[in-house]
Amino acid sequence: MTQTKYIAGAGSGGGKGGGGGSHTPTEADDTLQSVQFASVLDLLSEGEIQGIEDPGGGNNAWHRNVFLEDTPVQSADGTNNFSGFTIIVRHGTQTQTHIGGNFASNESENAVNAEVTNGSPITRTITDSNVDKVRVTLAIPSLRVIEDDGDIVGHEVEIKIQRQYNGGGFNDVDLNGSGTIKGKSSARYQRDYIVPLDGAFPVDIRMVRVSDDETSTRRSSQTFFQSYTEIVEEKFRYPNSALVALRFDSRQFSSIPSRKYLIRGIKVGVPTNAKIDTSETNRFVVSTGANETITGGVPGRITYSGVWNGQLSTDAGAPGGAVWTNDPAWCLYDLLTNTRYGVGIPEDTLDKYDFFAISKYCNELVDDGQGGQEARFSLNLLINSRDEVYNVIQQLTAVFRGIAYYGAGSLALLQDKPSDAQYLLGPSNVVDGIFFYSGTSQKTRHTVAVVAWQSYDTRGDVEYEYVEDHAAVAKYGIIKKDIKAIGCYSQSQAHRLGKWALLSEQNLTETCQFSVSIDSGIVVRPGMVVNIADPLRGGTRRSGRVSSATTTVVTIDSDTDLSVDLTASPTLSVLLSTGLVETKSISSISGRAITVSSAFSEAPSAGAVYLIETTDIQAQQFRVLSVTESGDGIYSVSAVAYNESIYAAVESDTAITQRDITNLSGTPSAPENLTGNEFLYQEGQTVHTGFDLSFTHDRRNTNDFQVKYKINNDNFTTLITNSPSITLRTLRAGTLTVQVLARNYLGRQSTIATATFTLAGKTARPGDVQNLSIEPISANSARLRWDQTVDLDVRVNGRVQIKHSSLTDGTGTWPNSVDLIPSVAGNSTEAVVPLVEGEIFAKFEDDLGNKSVNATSVLVDFPDAVGRVTVQTRREDQDDPPFQGTKTRCFFNVDQDALVIDGDGEIDDQDDFDDINSFDYLGDIFSSAEYEFANTLDLGAVFSLDMKRRFVTSAFYPNDTVDARTAQIDDWNDFDGGQGDAVNAKLYVRRTDDNPSGSPTYTAWQEFVAGTFRGRAFQFKAELTSSDIAQNILINELGYETTFQRRQEIGQPTASGTSTKSVTFDNPFFVGTSALGNLNDFLPSVGITVQNLGNGERVNVSNVTGTGFDLDVLNSSGSNVNRTFTYTAVGFGRGV
Repeated sequence: MTQTKYIAGAGSGGGKGGGGGSHTPTEADDTLQSVQFASVLDLLSEGEIQGIEDPGGGNNAWHRNVFLEDTPVQSADGTNNFSGFTIIVRHGTQTQTHIGGNFASNESENAVNAEVTNGSPITRTITDSNVDKVRVTLAIPSLRVIEDDGDIVGHEVEIKIQRQYNGGGFNDVDLNGSGTIKGKSSARYQRDYIVPLDGAFPVDIRMVRVSDDETSTRRSSQTFFQSYTEIVEEKFRYPNSALVALRFDSRQFSSIPSRKYLIRGIKVGVPTNAKIDTSETNRFVVSTGANETITGGVPGRITYSGVWNGQLSTDAGAPGGAVWTNDPAWCLYDLLTNTRYGVGIPEDTLDKYDFFAISKYCNELVDDGQGGQEARFSLNLLINSRDEVYNVIQQLTAVFRGIAYYGAGSLALLQDKPSDAQYLLGPSNVVDGIFFYSGTSQKTRHTVAVVAWQSYDTRGDVEYEYVEDHAAVAKYGIIKKDIKAIGCYSQSQAHRLGKWALLSEQNLTETCQFSVSIDSGIVVRPGMVVNIADPLRGGTRRSGRVSSATTTVVTIDSDTDLSVDLTASPTLSVLLSTGLVETKSISSISGRAITVSSAFSEAPSAGAVYLIETTDIQAQQFRVLSVTESGDGIYSVSAVAYNESIYAAVESDTAITQRDITNLSGTPSAPENLTGNEFLYQEGQTVHTGFDLSFTHDRRNTNDFQVKYKINNDNFTTLITNSPSITLRTLRAGTLTVQVLARNYLGRQSTIATATFTLAGKTARPGDVQNLSIEPISANSARLRWDQTVDLDVRVNGRVQIKHSSLTDGTGTWPNSVDLIPSVAGNSTEAVVPLVEGEIFAKFEDDLGNKSVNATSVLVDFPDAVGRVTVQTRREDQDDPPFQGTKTRCFFNVDQDALVIDGDGEIDDQDDFDDINSFDYLGDIFSSAEYEFANTLDLGAVFSLDMKRRFVTSAFYPNDTVDARTAQIDDWNDFDGGQGDAVNAKLYVRRTDDNPSGSPTYTAWQEFVAGTFRGRAFQFKAELTSSDIAQNILINELGYETTFQRRQEIGQPTASGTSTKSVTFDNPFFVGTSALGNLNDFLPSVGITVQNLGNGERVNVSNVTGTGFDLDVLNSSGSNVNRTFTYTAVGFGRGV
């Protein structure tokens, strides 16, 4: 075999006179690498879809809209960002073919792992006739040559794959030149060969080594038949499912990459006179000037031509078939009617012309905010989860400002868009002739909208469009509304949505409720725009019934209070028998006869409703929200204010205009019944006080209301409102004075209505803690739970204070308790606390320090301890005399029988002894004091023991005495004095492992309530604090209790030996000391189990101590015998 050398080196010649050069061996780079491919089959959508977005230009440009890890497969310049990939697409038709290759197959791998030598080929047999092909895997541990000079270079080896059908003889498989493996590999190298099977079974597959076997260890080219894989192609077509099959070189990724596809989705039926914009660009730019120049297009937009015959492109016999569009109206229609993936609503229960009208409005071009135009509403939505039909309909109709409701057995679909009035209402066709009006609270109206939408630029990631009503923000501050734009990939569409929400809330604030009889109730329906002529607002009668009429002269029921200025362009609107409203200009009025300038399409019927408008008095316009049958042929109607100019304001930034609905010039009546509710509200991390003011008014001759208010003696602040309610903000505690007057359109004012309210503001004390409970979670800790406070100033920057009294008889109080744990955040509802006997109290504290009026408590009373021994119960107050420890800035007050904090005054500093209320407390009370216990607790050795504190305290005002009071006794609020709340006490412990009588090293002081502590000796101190120079604390009871838990130790099997056996416990037991009980008062009990104890043999246990015992196993003669035994020792404490 000829050997090829890829990299070689040689030494250079020597110098003059001879000599040789040295050679440094080199190793060539590996040129062979095993390559694996990953195959992924992604389900994109129900079918049929249009396909992956294709920007055009050929060269598989649609690869630019397939993204692996957010990187397009193909760049805009046509170059590929990845290599070794295959992409196959199926659009989801019923008859689509299967995807072959590696994407739809069933594979079964069989290991061989046998070396193939030149004279020993390896053969495997395939018996399953369903197998379509075999993948044969070759493995080469290494492929290289080490040359004489030490260089390591590449090598080559040649193999063959042979195939035999049903014993008919072997033939070589065409390997397309890959039978020779040439290069260098220091590590294991693998290569796959695909062998198609198209003959009779069984089939034999044989791997043959053509190259000679290696005879030198410096040459490596071993070949192994590693495995073969039987492949059965399943040929799944996945009808009606849009798929993408992707195969790629796995070396480019560390794991299966994320995939995204920009597609044009499901094809739907559209009207037969519709034309879909199929352009590949997303811009529709209209130049300025006399002629419009269109560049690009609006993909998915529909335009209509001619008259529609009511057929869809998917109807039987209709031309065209299903097409792709992002028109939300026909996408919704498809989802409602499709029986495979949609709702399956029968088409005859839907009015196609409703969808047609909505579609036309959706596809009108509007400014896109970037110098171009786009369709008003478009829908690009992925629905990948099941939901209730109602929810889906509501979400999709919201895309085009629509509403849907069921009526008369069918689904009605309406859209909020500019519309002429479709019905006339006045006192003559409204029950009792009364309209009820109400407005929204100013605090419920948002001034900023943040709209979530998706962007093609970020591969569908959510972006946020910030929309602001500048005038409203300047007046009322930022009140944010979060909006999710369903199926929106247009920033400008998201902006219009946010702007619509803000302008609607700020301008369409009034609702109107009224009742009508059945003749109107069956006609008026949700979404309809109605004209309302209310004489109480208009100031004159402008509506009634027709008595008789021709097409040009209409005689009305009455001309009482009818005042029409013929110079103000008067019009007469009449509800005809066709159900349509027709409006004509008035040429003259004579009594009850009104002559119009042009004829009606038909003579109005007697009893028909009419309405007159002039430029100075126009009808109010409302859009119906709901119609509800309330019994006896009466229907209740709710409607919201309608203003046609708001649509242009949203899309073109034009000013919103208001209709002139009255000519009232009379003086309004004064507002009445001024009432209100105080509330707290949050701005950032600050809580403020607000007040919702409301009042009643007949609304006659009224345009708006002027509200003035002030706190205490501040200056008045003036606000204007159109409704009989308003929210006052940034107030504080004090007296709120409010003055309200009504104004007509000419500015004439009513008399002033005044009211005063007392605001607690943030000085009001929080409510009490509710539903306080405790649940043990360990021997020394418990979880305390309570309901979250309803007070905002506690939830924001407030606290929950938790205190403890050692009294278990229910006589504990907030003043005679001390902190159990540091206070927790005011918005919390639970805390982990030490589990100690006594009463646990809780109060809310707001951000100003105001606390709940009453403390809420739970009582914890433990049963008698079982399996424990009390080592010491120490009480400093029970010594004689009490409190004999070291006192710093504190003393024992004999009169009050308690440890108290001292005052900072000196007797020599007093000018007048008659002014001294108490000689015990001169000056101000110290802010802190300390008492260190007199005795050290010494266990005699290092043990772990349980400790619990005991505190019985009370707060008091030392100078609030009977002798110090000067008021009459009948004027005293209490005899006990004020309830202190500014004092506290804590118990601390420190410990050492050393003998306390020597030179011990103690740990730092550690606060404790209850817990397990390890050490030999323990010292204790109490810290007394007061944050009020007038308050002091009484320490009536102070101490601790220490206990050991019962413990059992079981020894391992041990030989007793032939003499006395001394046994040492694994851990010493506590047996008492001379100071703690008595020495050996708590000796452990020891039980012995002896194996194979003979007749007459006995066991003797002696010398039991805290550290061990002696054992003798004796026979009948009293001699020790060797037996195996175990022991069980039961005592208290665990020593070290």
